Amino acid sequence: MSKKPQTVRGMNDILPEVAAKWRHLEGEVESIIEAYGYLHVRLPLLEHTEVFRRSIGEVTDIVEKEMYTFADDGDSLTLRPEATASMVRAGITHGLFHNQRQKLWTVGPMFRRERPQAGRYRQFHQYDVEAMGYEGPDIDAELIIMSARLWQRLGIDRIHLEINSLGTAESRASYRDALVEYFNGVKSQLDEDSIRRLDKNPLRILDTKNPEMQAIVAAAPLMIDHLDEASAEHFDGLKLLLDAAGVKYEVNPRLVRGLDYYSRTVFEWVTDALGSQNAVCAGGRYDGLVEKLGGRPTPAIGWAMGVERFVALYEACGGEFPATGPDVYFVAVGEGTAEKAFALAEQLRDALPEARFESNLGGGSFKAQMKRADRSGAGYALILGEQELSEGRIGLKPLRSKDEQESIALDELAAVLQVRLSG
Repeated sequence: MSKKPQTVRGMNDILPEVAAKWRHLEGEVESIIEAYGYLHVRLPLLEHTEVFRRSIGEVTDIVEKEMYTFADDGDSLTLRPEATASMVRAGITHGLFHNQRQKLWTVGPMFRRERPQAGRYRQFHQYDVEAMGYEGPDIDAELIIMSARLWQRLGIDRIHLEINSLGTAESRASYRDALVEYFNGVKSQLDEDSIRRLDKNPLRILDTKNPEMQAIVAAAPLMIDHLDEASAEHFDGLKLLLDAAGVKYEVNPRLVRGLDYYSRTVFEWVTDALGSQNAVCAGGRYDGLVEKLGGRPTPAIGWAMGVERFVALYEACGGEFPATGPDVYFVAVGEGTAEKAFALAEQLRDALPEARFESNLGGGSFKAQMKRADRSGAGYALILGEQELSEGRIGLKPLRSKDEQESIALDELAAVLQVRLSG
């Protein structure tokens, strides 16, 4: 016997029951995003590797260890590990930043070669929402408030907001000097990754996941104490807007985010409901990235949200999903009934486009068809036999209650179903 084929490690099939949950929540996310005026774009999965090296940063785990990169006719190509760099690349490619402001969003799979574990996969899915060409803290607040509205709409309460400011490249230079001085003083206690990053990018040490490094990092100087005046004013403006909107937050001076392109505002929505994978939605400003990738100077900010974690959080907070089965299942027994039931199903789909109808396929006895109707999850069975066909009527049987079966005239069926299915 041949071995049963398996998925690639860390890459999962999304089967109908789970896919239905995703689609339900995706509808909620997208309705909120588009209500704020953001437009949908679709981006390729593959980019030239240089797009991510230049944007994410050479001294990051993603670029050093996690990217799926391969050679193609002399080009180095990479499966996208995140979407912001791809979004910026697309804007530059198509001239979207020429004296224009853009509000864009996308969703799709991302890829990172890392050890699969609960809440962390090699192929995962993300929403990515970006605003480009906006300078002030008002757009920062809008993006954060948009995400807060999503939690509110879905009843997700086990989540809180952390914010920080990383200042500008210039203010980070002085902070970098302070960090290098501090970490050199405790160099004998640093792990191998931190020693390697000390000269190239000491800020990345603050994002270490090594528990043995936490006390050392906690005693390091704070970025917020080295902010330039304009960045401090921008951060104060953000806090005022969040306060005015009633969005609660915690200033976390250790929050740095994992990618090199961030500047000024950074934020994370954090939960205690998913174990160690506690960040669900995160982002910040990247005012220098468009220019870094070859475009004109363009301020920008965005956030990303992992779909897998979002669905898991919704379930952990007691969220419910709508039924996925049909509303009505057709049962047809006897000569000429299958053809009539088929035609009737199409008429009802025209009359009630929001309803879901499933026809019995492949024949079968009355008992077999009723079992299929029950297994489908339908609320009602429509039963058409030879007698009903001759009388111009059909049986309507509730499958999820003990109510009696009714006999309905065919010309009244659409109106009756409209009432029953809206109840």
